[in-house]
Amino acid sequence: MNEKYGRLLRILRSFDRGAVVAFSGGVDSTLLLVAAAEALPGRVVAALARSPSLPSRDLADAFSVAERLGIELVEVETCEIEDPAYSANPPDRCYHCKRHLFSSLIRLAGERGYGQVVEGSNLDDSDDYRPGRRAIGELAVRSPLSEAGLTKAHNRELLRSRGFPAWEKPAQACLASRVPYGQEITAGRLARIDAAEQSLRSLGFRCVRVRDFGHLAVVEVGPDELELLFANSARAEVLRRLTAAGWRSVALDARGYRTGSLNAGLPAAPHDDP
Repeated sequence: MNEKYGRLLRILRSFDRGAVVAFSGGVDSTLLLVAAAEALPGRVVAALARSPSLPSRDLADAFSVAERLGIELVEVETCEIEDPAYSANPPDRCYHCKRHLFSSLIRLAGERGYGQVVEGSNLDDSDDYRPGRRAIGELAVRSPLSEAGLTKAHNRELLRSRGFPAWEKPAQACLASRVPYGQEITAGRLARIDAAEQSLRSLGFRCVRVRDFGHLAVVEVGPDELELLFANSARAEVLRRLTAAGWRSVALDARGYRTGSLNAGLPAAPHDDP
Protein backbone atom coordinates (compact mmCIF):
# COMPACT_ATOMS: atom_id res chain seq x y z
CA MET A 1 0.00 0.00 0.00
CA ASN A 2 2.78 2.45 0.86
CA GLU A 3 4.55 1.57 -2.36
CA LYS A 4 1.38 2.41 -4.27
CA TYR A 5 1.07 5.69 -2.40
CA GLY A 6 4.62 6.49 -3.43
CA ARG A 7 3.62 5.73 -7.01
CA LEU A 8 0.67 8.12 -6.60
CA LEU A 9 3.01 10.91 -5.48
CA ARG A 10 5.28 10.31 -8.47
CA ILE A 11 2.32 10.52 -10.85
CA LEU A 12 1.19 13.79 -9.30
CA ARG A 13 4.70 15.27 -9.35
CA SER A 14 4.81 14.66 -13.08
CA PHE A 15 2.19 17.43 -13.42
CA ASP A 16 4.84 20.10 -13.05
CA ARG A 17 2.44 22.85 -14.14
CA GLY A 18 0.12 22.02 -11.24
CA ALA A 19 -3.32 20.43 -11.07
CA VAL A 20 -6.99 21.07 -10.40
CA VAL A 21 -8.43 18.32 -8.19
CA ALA A 22 -12.10 17.41 -8.63
CA PHE A 23 -13.05 17.34 -4.96
CA SER A 24 -16.24 16.16 -3.25
CA GLY A 25 -15.09 15.55 0.33
CA GLY A 26 -15.49 11.77 -0.01
CA VAL A 27 -12.88 9.12 0.76
CA ASP A 28 -11.22 8.96 -2.64
CA SER A 29 -11.09 12.64 -3.54
CA THR A 30 -9.89 13.46 -0.02
CA LEU A 31 -6.92 11.12 -0.34
CA LEU A 32 -6.21 12.51 -3.81
CA LEU A 33 -6.21 16.06 -2.42
CA VAL A 34 -3.98 15.06 0.52
CA ALA A 35 -1.49 13.51 -1.88
CA ALA A 36 -1.67 16.46 -4.28
CA ALA A 37 -0.94 18.86 -1.42
CA GLU A 38 2.16 16.81 -0.60
CA ALA A 39 3.33 16.32 -4.19
CA LEU A 40 2.50 19.76 -5.60
CA PRO A 41 2.84 22.32 -2.78
CA GLY A 42 1.48 25.67 -3.92
CA ARG A 43 0.44 24.27 -7.30
CA VAL A 44 -2.94 22.69 -6.58
CA VAL A 45 -6.51 23.92 -6.23
CA ALA A 46 -9.55 21.93 -5.11
CA ALA A 47 -12.69 22.33 -7.22
CA LEU A 48 -16.08 21.53 -5.73
CA ALA A 49 -19.02 21.22 -8.11
CA ARG A 50 -22.10 23.06 -6.83
CA SER A 51 -25.05 21.16 -8.16
CA PRO A 52 -28.49 19.99 -6.94
CA SER A 53 -27.11 16.46 -7.15
CA LEU A 54 -24.48 17.08 -4.43
CA PRO A 55 -25.59 15.87 -0.97
CA SER A 56 -25.64 18.91 1.30
CA ARG A 57 -23.73 17.18 4.09
CA ASP A 58 -20.67 16.90 1.84
CA LEU A 59 -20.16 20.67 1.62
CA ALA A 60 -18.98 21.25 5.19
CA ASP A 61 -16.67 18.22 5.04
CA ALA A 62 -15.07 19.47 1.83
CA PHE A 63 -14.37 22.93 3.22
CA SER A 64 -12.93 21.45 6.42
CA VAL A 65 -10.43 19.25 4.57
CA ALA A 66 -9.32 22.03 2.23
CA GLU A 67 -8.82 24.41 5.17
CA ARG A 68 -6.76 21.83 7.06
CA LEU A 69 -4.51 21.33 4.02
CA GLY A 70 -4.25 25.05 3.32
CA ILE A 71 -5.57 24.58 -0.21
CA GLU A 72 -7.92 26.97 -1.94
CA LEU A 73 -11.35 25.49 -2.54
CA VAL A 74 -13.17 26.88 -5.57
CA GLU A 75 -16.89 26.27 -6.01
CA VAL A 76 -17.79 25.61 -9.62
CA GLU A 77 -21.41 25.92 -10.72
CA THR A 78 -22.37 23.14 -13.10
CA CYS A 79 -25.51 23.22 -15.22
CA GLU A 80 -26.04 19.60 -16.14
CA ILE A 81 -29.62 19.61 -14.83
CA GLU A 82 -30.49 22.09 -17.61
CA ASP A 83 -29.27 19.62 -20.24
CA PRO A 84 -32.11 17.34 -21.48
CA ALA A 85 -29.52 14.64 -22.21
CA TYR A 86 -28.89 14.54 -18.45
CA SER A 87 -32.29 15.40 -16.95
CA ALA A 88 -34.05 12.70 -19.01
CA ASN A 89 -31.95 10.28 -16.92
CA PRO A 90 -30.79 7.79 -19.57
CA PRO A 91 -28.44 4.95 -18.57
CA ASP A 92 -25.48 7.09 -19.67
CA ARG A 93 -26.60 10.04 -17.50
CA CYS A 94 -23.24 10.02 -15.71
CA TYR A 95 -21.43 10.58 -19.00
CA HIS A 96 -23.33 13.83 -19.61
CA CYS A 97 -22.78 14.95 -16.02
CA LYS A 98 -19.03 14.35 -16.20
CA ARG A 99 -18.79 16.15 -19.54
CA HIS A 100 -20.30 19.25 -17.91
CA LEU A 101 -18.17 18.95 -14.77
CA PHE A 102 -14.80 18.31 -16.34
CA SER A 103 -15.32 20.84 -19.13
CA SER A 104 -15.82 23.42 -16.36
CA LEU A 105 -12.70 22.25 -14.50
CA ILE A 106 -10.61 22.33 -17.67
CA ARG A 107 -11.64 25.97 -18.12
CA LEU A 108 -10.70 26.65 -14.49
CA ALA A 109 -7.30 25.00 -14.99
CA GLY A 110 -6.69 27.18 -18.03
CA GLU A 111 -7.61 30.33 -16.10
CA ARG A 112 -5.24 29.39 -13.27
CA GLY A 113 -2.42 28.26 -15.54
CA TYR A 114 -2.54 24.67 -14.31
CA GLY A 115 -1.72 21.88 -16.72
CA GLN A 116 -3.91 18.99 -15.54
CA VAL A 117 -7.31 18.10 -14.12
CA VAL A 118 -7.39 15.00 -11.89
CA GLU A 119 -10.25 13.02 -10.35
CA GLY A 120 -10.65 10.36 -7.69
CA SER A 121 -11.68 7.09 -9.37
CA ASN A 122 -9.99 4.16 -7.64
CA LEU A 123 -9.05 0.71 -8.91
CA ASP A 124 -12.31 -0.84 -7.65
CA ASP A 125 -14.39 1.44 -9.86
CA SER A 126 -13.61 -0.66 -12.92
CA ASP A 127 -15.92 -3.35 -11.49
CA ASP A 128 -19.16 -1.36 -11.94
CA TYR A 129 -20.99 0.27 -14.83
CA ARG A 130 -19.57 3.81 -14.91
CA PRO A 131 -20.26 5.65 -18.16
CA GLY A 132 -18.63 8.76 -16.72
CA ARG A 133 -15.29 7.14 -17.43
CA ARG A 134 -15.85 7.76 -21.13
CA ALA A 135 -15.99 11.52 -20.50
CA ILE A 136 -12.82 11.27 -18.42
CA GLY A 137 -11.03 9.65 -21.35
CA GLU A 138 -12.41 12.05 -23.96
CA LEU A 139 -11.29 15.12 -21.98
CA ALA A 140 -7.88 13.72 -20.99
CA VAL A 141 -8.63 13.96 -17.27
CA ARG A 142 -6.32 11.77 -15.20
CA SER A 143 -7.27 9.28 -12.47
CA PRO A 144 -4.08 8.99 -10.37
CA LEU A 145 -5.51 6.73 -7.66
CA SER A 146 -6.52 4.10 -10.19
CA GLU A 147 -3.26 4.52 -12.11
CA ALA A 148 -1.33 3.91 -8.89
CA GLY A 149 -3.32 0.72 -8.16
CA LEU A 150 -5.04 2.07 -5.04
CA THR A 151 -8.37 0.55 -3.97
CA LYS A 152 -11.06 1.98 -1.71
CA ALA A 153 -9.68 -0.07 1.20
CA HIS A 154 -6.18 1.32 0.58
CA ASN A 155 -7.53 4.85 0.50
CA ARG A 156 -9.39 4.42 3.78
CA GLU A 157 -6.32 3.07 5.53
CA LEU A 158 -4.06 5.80 4.17
CA LEU A 159 -6.47 8.48 5.40
CA ARG A 160 -6.88 6.76 8.78
CA SER A 161 -3.11 6.64 9.31
CA ARG A 162 -2.93 10.37 8.56
CA GLY A 163 -5.73 11.30 10.93
CA PHE A 164 -8.37 12.39 8.40
CA PRO A 165 -11.91 11.55 9.61
CA ALA A 166 -13.03 10.96 6.01
CA TRP A 167 -11.47 7.48 6.23
CA GLU A 168 -14.64 6.11 7.83
CA LYS A 169 -17.20 7.90 5.69
CA PRO A 170 -19.66 5.53 4.03
CA ALA A 171 -19.74 5.16 0.26
CA GLN A 172 -21.04 8.23 -1.53
CA ALA A 173 -22.66 8.92 -4.86
CA CYS A 174 -24.55 11.83 -6.36
CA LEU A 175 -28.23 12.16 -5.49
CA ALA A 176 -29.26 11.47 -9.10
CA SER A 177 -28.12 7.88 -8.56
CA ARG A 178 -31.22 7.40 -6.37
CA VAL A 179 -33.60 7.87 -9.34
CA PRO A 180 -34.26 4.92 -11.69
CA TYR A 181 -33.15 5.40 -15.27
CA GLY A 182 -35.82 6.92 -17.48
CA GLN A 183 -37.43 8.96 -14.69
CA GLU A 184 -36.80 12.69 -14.95
CA ILE A 185 -34.20 14.36 -12.76
CA THR A 186 -35.39 17.67 -11.27
CA ALA A 187 -33.92 19.95 -8.64
CA GLY A 188 -37.02 19.46 -6.46
CA ARG A 189 -36.76 15.70 -6.65
CA LEU A 190 -33.09 15.76 -5.64
CA ALA A 191 -33.79 18.16 -2.77
CA ARG A 192 -36.48 15.83 -1.38
CA ILE A 193 -34.11 12.86 -1.53
CA ASP A 194 -31.35 14.85 0.17
CA ALA A 195 -33.65 16.00 2.98
CA ALA A 196 -35.00 12.46 3.46
CA GLU A 197 -31.52 10.96 3.77
CA GLN A 198 -30.45 13.67 6.18
CA SER A 199 -33.53 12.93 8.26
CA LEU A 200 -32.81 9.20 8.41
CA ARG A 201 -29.19 9.82 9.39
CA SER A 202 -30.49 11.71 12.40
CA LEU A 203 -32.01 8.38 13.53
CA GLY A 204 -28.51 6.88 13.74
CA PHE A 205 -28.02 5.39 10.26
CA ARG A 206 -24.63 6.06 8.69
CA CYS A 207 -25.05 4.60 5.21
CA VAL A 208 -28.45 5.54 3.74
CA ARG A 209 -29.97 5.57 0.27
CA VAL A 210 -33.54 6.66 -0.44
CA ARG A 211 -34.32 5.38 -3.95
CA ASP A 212 -37.08 7.48 -5.49
CA PHE A 213 -39.45 5.48 -7.74
CA GLY A 214 -42.01 8.27 -7.95
CA HIS A 215 -44.79 7.44 -5.49
CA LEU A 216 -42.59 4.74 -3.91
CA ALA A 217 -39.46 5.24 -1.80
CA VAL A 218 -37.11 2.28 -1.28
CA VAL A 219 -34.77 2.58 1.68
CA GLU A 220 -31.36 0.93 1.74
CA VAL A 221 -29.04 1.08 4.74
CA GLY A 222 -25.67 -0.52 5.43
CA PRO A 223 -25.86 -4.31 5.93
CA ASP A 224 -24.66 -3.83 9.51
CA GLU A 225 -27.57 -1.43 10.15
CA LEU A 226 -30.40 -3.69 9.02
CA GLU A 227 -31.20 -4.80 12.56
CA LEU A 228 -31.75 -1.17 13.54
CA LEU A 229 -33.84 -0.50 10.43
CA PHE A 230 -36.22 -3.36 11.16
CA ALA A 231 -36.53 -2.67 14.88
CA ASN A 232 -40.16 -1.78 15.53
CA SER A 233 -39.63 1.79 16.72
CA ALA A 234 -37.10 2.71 14.03
CA ARG A 235 -39.12 1.11 11.25
CA ALA A 236 -42.23 3.02 12.24
CA GLU A 237 -40.32 6.31 12.38
CA VAL A 238 -38.71 5.75 8.97
CA LEU A 239 -42.11 5.07 7.45
CA ARG A 240 -43.63 8.10 9.15
CA ARG A 241 -40.91 10.48 8.00
CA LEU A 242 -40.89 9.35 4.38
CA THR A 243 -44.65 9.39 3.99
CA ALA A 244 -44.64 12.88 5.53
CA ALA A 245 -42.07 13.84 2.87
CA GLY A 246 -44.61 12.95 0.17
CA TRP A 247 -44.04 9.33 -0.81
CA ARG A 248 -47.26 7.32 -0.82
CA SER A 249 -45.52 4.00 -0.21
CA VAL A 250 -42.24 3.06 1.46
CA ALA A 251 -40.33 -0.20 1.13
CA LEU A 252 -37.37 -1.28 3.28
CA ASP A 253 -34.80 -3.29 1.32
CA ALA A 254 -33.83 -6.32 3.42
CA ARG A 255 -30.70 -6.85 1.31
CA GLY A 256 -29.15 -3.59 2.49
CA TYR A 257 -27.16 -1.04 0.53
CA ARG A 258 -25.49 -2.30 -2.65
CA THR A 259 -23.28 -0.17 -4.88
CA GLY A 260 -24.98 0.47 -8.21
CA SER A 261 -28.17 -1.39 -7.30
CA LEU A 262 -30.15 0.53 -9.95
CA ASN A 263 -27.73 -0.77 -12.59
CA ALA A 264 -28.91 -4.33 -12.02
CA GLY A 265 -31.58 -4.19 -14.71
CA LEU A 266 -29.28 -2.84 -17.41
CA PRO A 267 -28.16 -5.10 -20.25
CA ALA A 268 -24.53 -6.10 -20.13
CA ALA A 269 -22.33 -3.25 -21.29
CA PRO A 270 -18.62 -2.44 -21.32
CA HIS A 271 -17.59 -0.55 -18.18
CA ASP A 272 -15.81 2.21 -20.07
CA ASP A 273 -18.36 3.02 -22.73
CA PRO A 274 -22.14 2.42 -22.56
